[in-house]
Amino acid sequence: MNLRSRILIPVALLVALVAVAGCKKKQAPPPPAATAPPATAPVPTASLTATPSVISAGDQAELRWNTTDATDVSIDGIGSVPTAGVKTVTPTTTTTYHLVARGAGGTADATATVTVNAPPAVAVPANTMTAEEEFKAHVQPIFFDYNEYSIRPDAQTTLENDASYLIAHPNIDFTIGGYCDERGSDEYNLALGQKRAVAAENALVTAGVAANRIHVISYGKEKPFCFEHNEQCWQLNRRDGFTMDNSGQ
Repeated sequence: MNLRSRILIPVALLVALVAVAGCKKKQAPPPPAATAPPATAPVPTASLTATPSVISAGDQAELRWNTTDATDVSIDGIGSVPTAGVKTVTPTTTTTYHLVARGAGGTADATATVTVNAPPAVAVPANTMTAEEEFKAHVQPIFFDYNEYSIRPDAQTTLENDASYLIAHPNIDFTIGGYCDERGSDEYNLALGQKRAVAAENALVTAGVAANRIHVISYGKEKPFCFEHNEQCWQLNRRDGFTMDNSGQ
């Protein structure tokens, strides 16, 4: 056998083997592995109780709640609360408290009602105050800053309340007395007290009180209410006082 034959025979055998292998049927790839379904978030749960559930007006009740699988919890009228807790409430009327628990799996709610019984009726004694005492109880004095006769914001509020009473009692005539502290001359304080009384008169008339019911007078520093020589005492003396006519001062 020559050299060429020795080379060609192995090559021919190799080609034949490749051809035979190519004729075999290819196997199908294995099916993909089954994937697990996504996990479902649990639905929240909620409970709410009120103890006691029946109270009298002015008494307290205790709300107690518990939730599971919630990320946000709120109670109507209270707002956001922890996922579990206790809170004392004092409802003035019968109230149903509504809790809502929210989470990735949905929402849950719970309610608890506190029944409020009205207090027993209390007999109101007849008014035993005299007309002058009632006037003093409802018509309050106003106070001024040092060397001023302009109406301060707190005094304006007092005058509005005074005016409400005076308008509701149109038969009452009254006097506004202007007062000052001890500093300054008699003449200066008499003039300042007059300005203070007139300032209150103008405010009451503006609020609706008839001008013909009002009289004004200045006492200057002649009738102090406090006799100590300090700012706290002087503040009490810088005032407008109100009296019913013929009641004395």
